[in-house]
Amino acid sequence: MRRLLRIFYVLHIVGKNRLDQLTPTHWVFLPLKFFIRSLPSAWFSRPGTSIEDRLRLTLVELGPVFIKLGQLLSTRPDVLPPEIIKELELLQDKVPPFDPDLSIRIIEKELKKPVSELFLEFERTPMASASVAQVHAARLLDGSEVVVKVIRPGIAKTIKQDFAILLTVTRWLEKLWPDVQRFHPHKIVTNYQNTILSELDLGIEASNTARFRRNFKDSSFLYVPDVCFDYSTRNVMVVERIYGVPVTDIESMRDKGVDLQILAERGVKIFFTQVFKNNFFHADMHPGNIFVDISNPEQPRYISIDCAIAGTLSKEDQLFMARGILALLQQDYLLMAQLAIDADWLPADTLAHEFSVALQTVIEPIFEHPLDEIDFGPELIRLYELAQSFKLEVKPQFVLLEKTLLHIEGLGRQLMPSLDVWTIGRPLMEQWMKDQLGPKVVWSTVKQDFPLWVQQMPKVPLLITDALQEIKSTSTQTRQLLDQLENQKQQLRSQRHRDFAWLTVASAAIVSGVTAAWGEQLQQTLVQVPTVSWVLGGIAMMIFLLRLLGNDNNR
Repeated sequence: MRRLLRIFYVLHIVGKNRLDQLTPTHWVFLPLKFFIRSLPSAWFSRPGTSIEDRLRLTLVELGPVFIKLGQLLSTRPDVLPPEIIKELELLQDKVPPFDPDLSIRIIEKELKKPVSELFLEFERTPMASASVAQVHAARLLDGSEVVVKVIRPGIAKTIKQDFAILLTVTRWLEKLWPDVQRFHPHKIVTNYQNTILSELDLGIEASNTARFRRNFKDSSFLYVPDVCFDYSTRNVMVVERIYGVPVTDIESMRDKGVDLQILAERGVKIFFTQVFKNNFFHADMHPGNIFVDISNPEQPRYISIDCAIAGTLSKEDQLFMARGILALLQQDYLLMAQLAIDADWLPADTLAHEFSVALQTVIEPIFEHPLDEIDFGPELIRLYELAQSFKLEVKPQFVLLEKTLLHIEGLGRQLMPSLDVWTIGRPLMEQWMKDQLGPKVVWSTVKQDFPLWVQQMPKVPLLITDALQEIKSTSTQTRQLLDQLENQKQQLRSQRHRDFAWLTVASAAIVSGVTAAWGEQLQQTLVQVPTVSWVLGGIAMMIFLLRLLGNDNNR
């Protein structure tokens, strides 16, 4: 019942904001457009507001899951028009705040002290408000400037309701539309639900932030603020306050003389470092979580906040991604196809050559044009059609990485549309491959495993004995199996001889009967053929056929 009520509420908000105006004009969407317009709430649409503003208000009213979707779409200027992008960017840190008094009550409950005893200063008015939490500026008793992040009350219940609806929809989609199954939408939504719910635990975010800060402690590319663990719990987190320019404020950075080319290149290097070197990447890198330190405009540095969602890959997935990206950078489509087959992204019977030719047809035009001249919309459609025709499957463990790639690619297009990602990425990937497969890694593995080898050395003779006994046992079983097969061959050979004898008898009986019939009574009809010869021949032929059928069944 709660799910049904939530669905009605979603439809009510969509109709109230008349989002039917966003549906394409194609006839396929006419039923959807008519349905939205027929809703009672659509009769009282908001007057005097633009469709872009109504879209943003719809996502805000529907809650954090839909706000996250809007944040993702705000980084896709190649998919949506500029007017909608500009409005969706407001979702990154300008979601309506909740009551400051409620924030204070949550802080005091979690930290077991009044706010006046915890902070020298505390600003009631929130600095920013996002889909899951809001932040307040404050100053610790030692004078340090910090921000206090507080989880929205009751947000977990709303998120679970929305994901329950999405899980129901994806489950029915997989049943009604078999082609969708290979994209595992139900598993993807399940994994994303777990990720979003973990974002509600600020203890996890504090731990992730500390790890990111440690990984980039001496980096000139990225700065991660320090966490005050003594003031952090599941629902409250206190972190060092940072000062920077929002990464989307390109005009301000240009006015300050910031080198956007270097900034964009550093963003690509940070991504490769996180995914491949550290194997721990920020999976919520929408522009609202990224600022730029412009104190040195010629060497700008990123500042990353809100590290609640982080991702990792297994060594196998990491190596697969690295080899796949290198093959893409080298335009080796046959290797890309073979990697996809080996990783079970494609059916085992897929011909690598055919898939490589199809890949080349889709990807090659991308290498022939600068990034700012590529229309990614049609390219994505062609890639989907390619996946559909070859039954390519999307693995759920790559969902967070794909989400991060979407954010990075969208951010790169905003900063420097002509950025050559391939030129920057190739040396980084080649170096990573050398580091993973080079002699240093082998020697490091040997040193790491050597104590275990020493511990297992006394067991080696016993292991060798067990292995030899297993080989001997296997050899004996194989010999017995071969003997059984040989006996079966002998039996089949003898059976064939008997069948041949029965066939001979049957043939002789029939021939003798015919001869007798024609020899003794040329003038009589075929009904007068000697009965005994025909009967004997028929019986012999039936026995032969029955044995033949029995042999086929035995085989």
